[in-house]
Amino acid sequence: MQRLRVKFSRGEEIKYITHLDIVRLWERALTRAQVPLAYSEGFTSHPRIALAAPLPLGVTSKAEMMDVFLVRRIPFQSFLKSVSPQLPPGIDVLEVREVFLELPSLQSQLQAAEYQIEINSTDSKTKIEAAIDLLLQQEHIPWQHMRDTGPRYYDLRPLIEDIWILEGDGNSYKLGMLLRHDSRGAGRPEQVVAALGFSEYPCSIHRTKLILTSRKGGETPSKVRRITPHLTNPVLRALR
Repeated sequence: MQRLRVKFSRGEEIKYITHLDIVRLWERALTRAQVPLAYSEGFTSHPRIALAAPLPLGVTSKAEMMDVFLVRRIPFQSFLKSVSPQLPPGIDVLEVREVFLELPSLQSQLQAAEYQIEINSTDSKTKIEAAIDLLLQQEHIPWQHMRDTGPRYYDLRPLIEDIWILEGDGNSYKLGMLLRHDSRGAGRPEQVVAALGFSEYPCSIHRTKLILTSRKGGETPSKVRRITPHLTNPVLRALR
């Protein structure tokens, strides 16, 4: 058996596809590529693939991760060549590597996520920096989030690790955010933007990194090889 960790991007073309549909998309693509998938046991068996974290609707990413379990070993390059042509526009495989079979689930290894957010604002950079400093100095930020089942009340502050300005010109700004994303909770960039005092929803939200435990993804020390698609190959193009 083999466990491959796949890093992939999610572009504008599919940013409004639900998490469940993304899982189904990968199942179909891997099946069509004739990858020797391992299946779960039970009456309703399904391919053993697991994504690190759901991506909210409307959010793009260059950092999605997925573990794929195979019943037999295959070369990384073979995986790339067979799977990439089966993927729709908007998904590009960026990296494939092998990790230990015995590692905990990918979801349980996740600690935080980094985002790049674009907002419209005529405020000065100094004023926005002051708003960021004030928010980060708070010990608690009481928050209410409406769900189908009713309001959910919680403290937003523990979900915020850091916020910084990437660039801005007095009309629009790009902010960087490092938000907690683990079993205790997950920060949402649009909520942090609102907590900073911006009334408009962000122009764009892009996930730039998923941060796992310090074991560096659990790659096998004796065979640390990472295969990335060659940039000159139109079938295996990758975003960097």
